[in-house]
Amino acid sequence: MRRITGKTKDETLIELQSATDSQITDGPAVLTGFRINLHSDESSGNGLSSLLDRAPLPGNTESEKLQPNKDTVFFRDGVRRIDFVLSYLDDKDGEKKQERRREFEANLEKQGLELETEDKSDSKDHKTYFLKIHAPWHVLATYADVLKVKVPFKESDIPHGQDVPLECLSQPFRLPEHIMHPQPDYFTYPFEKTKTDFFLINDKDTFFPPSTRNRIVFYILARCPYYKEGRKDRDKTGIKRLLSNGTYTAAFPLHDCRYWKRARDAGCESERYNLYKNWARFLIFYKEQPLNLIRKYYGEKIGIYFAWLGFYTEMLFFAAVMGFLCFTYGLLSYDDNISRLVAFGSLINCIFNFQHPPPCRLFQQSHLFDNEGTVFFAIFMGIWVTLFLEFWKRRQARLEYEWDLVDFEEEQQQLQIRPEFEIQCTNKRLNKITQEMEPYLPVTSKCARFCLSGATVIFWISLIVACIIGVIAYRLAVYAAFASIIKDPMRKIQLVGRFITPQLATSVTASCINFVIIMILNFFYERVAIWITDMEIPKTHLEYENRLTMKMFLFQFVNYYSSCFYVAFFKGKFVGYPGAYSYILEACYLLADYWLLGRLLRNLWSSRKGRHNPENHYSRWEQDHVLQNFSQLGLFYEYLEMVVQFGFITLFVASFPLAPLLALFNNILEIRVDAWKFTTQFRRPVASKARNIGAWQEILNGVAILSVVTNAFIMAFTSDMIPRMVYLYAYSKEGSMRGYVNNSLSIYNISQIPKNNMPEDEWFVNLTTCRYRDYRYPPGHLKEYTHTMQFWHILAAKMAFIIIMEHVVFVVKFFVAWMIPDIPSDVKARFKRERYLIQEYLHNYEVEKLKIQLSASFITEPMSEMSVTSDKHEVLSECL
Repeated sequence: MRRITGKTKDETLIELQSATDSQITDGPAVLTGFRINLHSDESSGNGLSSLLDRAPLPGNTESEKLQPNKDTVFFRDGVRRIDFVLSYLDDKDGEKKQERRREFEANLEKQGLELETEDKSDSKDHKTYFLKIHAPWHVLATYADVLKVKVPFKESDIPHGQDVPLECLSQPFRLPEHIMHPQPDYFTYPFEKTKTDFFLINDKDTFFPPSTRNRIVFYILARCPYYKEGRKDRDKTGIKRLLSNGTYTAAFPLHDCRYWKRARDAGCESERYNLYKNWARFLIFYKEQPLNLIRKYYGEKIGIYFAWLGFYTEMLFFAAVMGFLCFTYGLLSYDDNISRLVAFGSLINCIFNFQHPPPCRLFQQSHLFDNEGTVFFAIFMGIWVTLFLEFWKRRQARLEYEWDLVDFEEEQQQLQIRPEFEIQCTNKRLNKITQEMEPYLPVTSKCARFCLSGATVIFWISLIVACIIGVIAYRLAVYAAFASIIKDPMRKIQLVGRFITPQLATSVTASCINFVIIMILNFFYERVAIWITDMEIPKTHLEYENRLTMKMFLFQFVNYYSSCFYVAFFKGKFVGYPGAYSYILEACYLLADYWLLGRLLRNLWSSRKGRHNPENHYSRWEQDHVLQNFSQLGLFYEYLEMVVQFGFITLFVASFPLAPLLALFNNILEIRVDAWKFTTQFRRPVASKARNIGAWQEILNGVAILSVVTNAFIMAFTSDMIPRMVYLYAYSKEGSMRGYVNNSLSIYNISQIPKNNMPEDEWFVNLTTCRYRDYRYPPGHLKEYTHTMQFWHILAAKMAFIIIMEHVVFVVKFFVAWMIPDIPSDVKARFKRERYLIQEYLHNYEVEKLKIQLSASFITEPMSEMSVTSDKHEVLSECL
């Protein structure tokens, strides 16, 4: 083990400790150490030269040997790889933090990690120290065994089937083969420290890839204490607490090189450069994503996210085409619809001038989104959602096999208990599976925490509902104020009033207020959700993420969708007479707010100019230090953003058929913006494994089921289809639609209209009645202005339509889900074949190993260690 502290101007202090790491031993290594001082004008000493001769660096003097290229991922010796970096500052509370760092780093060394410190005088700001961490072979082997890291033991001989139909047509969208499949396939098996000769270990320094190395080091950092020996301060454990109390300012693994240029060092993989070149540039938006390279560099969890996002975007193409065709149909039949209205002359003009806003314009505009094609599109989207979810399961199963995640069970994650759970839960009990004592949370404490958590969630959801009610009250109160201001002759804005009606002004301002409220509540609730999830003390990281996911999505569901539900199902339904018919377009306004304001502003903000330093002046750790930190919940917010979008394009697609098209354009930009951020703006995140998208899968299933119900209600209560069908089959004398518009208009006595609502023009002086869209008895009838029997017939038909449409779509959904297996047959067959071969190889390995042990016991003359080792490898090679 070797630790080098930063050098001063006149003197460099080097602490050297030697450790034997050529073989894996079960016991701790025996450490010896010595200290030497170097001056810039001294020749190399025997001890230092013997060390540096192992990794000669360019230069003639020792000071040059200690100052290699700064843009490197290796220690100063050029041999040991930097697996993690910690940074810290000297400040007013320096002594206390120094004590913590001293104890923490001493415990890291006891764990076997090797440390090297860069002095603040060598940093850009002359204030920041950088602690570089290297995990030697014996540490990696020990924790790879604990974490059940799967590693290769034989190259796979199972041929790959061609799973890309019409490859010649898809060739322009594909990346080069060396980018998509940079490595051959291997049979893998969880690493065991006692079977190192079973695995394909050509070079111990490169056997574990950087993503696995930083995952192992972070596992150690998260559980290493920083209290003094002999004390048991359970709270003083882990790098997370040291970051929160300011002892360290940052902790991160290094990128392998600059994103705009390959690494100078041949030992660096330059994978970041390849990702930027083949993934993060917008000009290649039409190309597929290099998922294998993403998985290798960032880990399976991030790779699964981008695989899901890419697949979701591909499926959106079909929904976008159908939505565009639906909108085009409404556009082409727009003139037809107007001609039918104009045919009724003064009857229609009467309604248009008395109602604010004029329903003629709203009815004509709403036809673009509410037409006969909308019914077909709503049914299509119900089936599309099912196909999307089922095909994603198949795609996910293929990725699980290709990325070696089939045997990655959640039980393995149970072994990785959160450090926070181990610290806060002092009670222990026997685990019936592992037969070991483990911490647990008592039932009484768990129930109390859940009750408090549930009450907090209910309170915040009630707060959202209260804000929505407040916006509704704002609409009612401000409408009259806008009307009086616009019509006031003293204000001289009558000309503007013709274009900006009170209804339009109220809707726009209310939508903006609603948007601001959503953003403010999001800001506070994100912190509240994290706080109550921490309070529940989940046992594992997976459980923590799932609980936080459900809380955040429940809140976002109410926060984002409540206004749309109000407009679609409540607004305009209880207005009396004459009725208002603006809720279809207002739903479009709300969706446009989301797309234009929320999504566009966010993407523009995310794609702001990046920060990078001149390559020759700053070290690799300094270049990464100034980048943004990708938090543990960073991927959670990316999923949440896309699932909220998925809800908008499925729950209310009948109101806005162009939503899938806008989502498609947004996601094409989203993939490249996220890729650009990951490769240029974020520090390299700690790699983690995941076999699926977690709790988001169940959320998507729930949204898909709810979307069938919401679209059925939207079609029944916002579309004009049901009233037309009732008139055609029950009230039309000619069996045609002639007379439908006249039948749908009710009579209202002009003398009963309040003076404030009377139009300014006096064209109506010769008229005594006006018509409005509703089914009510005329003035003078015994049931004046109450609903007619036709209204109740139409209402019954709407409810029947909802039931029929729901059942038809659900039957089709379940039939499609049953017809499409979750796992492709070729993947299932290859997995079974691979598992059989792995078991066969393991059996042969154990048998041959036993033969070697038995034959050695019968040898009378001792053989040399070299010959035994040679024979052993020959037998094993024949076996494998």
